[in-house]
Amino acid sequence: VQLQASGGGSVQPGGSLRLSCAASGFTFNDYAIGWFRQAPGQEREWVSCISKHDDTATYAESVKGRFSITRDRDKNTAYLQMNSLKPEDTGVYYCAVNPDGMAMIASRFRYWGQGTLVTVSS
Repeated sequence: VQLQASGGGSVQPGGSLRLSCAASGFTFNDYAIGWFRQAPGQEREWVSCISKHDDTATYAESVKGRFSITRDRDKNTAYLQMNSLKPEDTGVYYCAVNPDGMAMIASRFRYWGQGTLVTVSS
């Protein structure tokens, strides 16, 4: 089982990044996918989640209207499109999967990727 997160980098405020989460070793379509982030010195926080079957998406209030989560079932990959980035979006972003459906609590997610660093700074 492997989740490979990528796409992080450094960007100026107002910029955009697209994170990817490539899955292998399990049946991707049987899991909801979540994105979490952890800023330096902070606890990990939930960012977004997309459902197993109908691609229903939910977002934290802090990113709603700026971030978009999608999944490509043919490529076993999920994405997090991040627009209008702010310095407070800085952190390590993790993707994770939950066999029981959408959730916002980290302990509900079974498998985790290694994280990709996003830095938003002028």
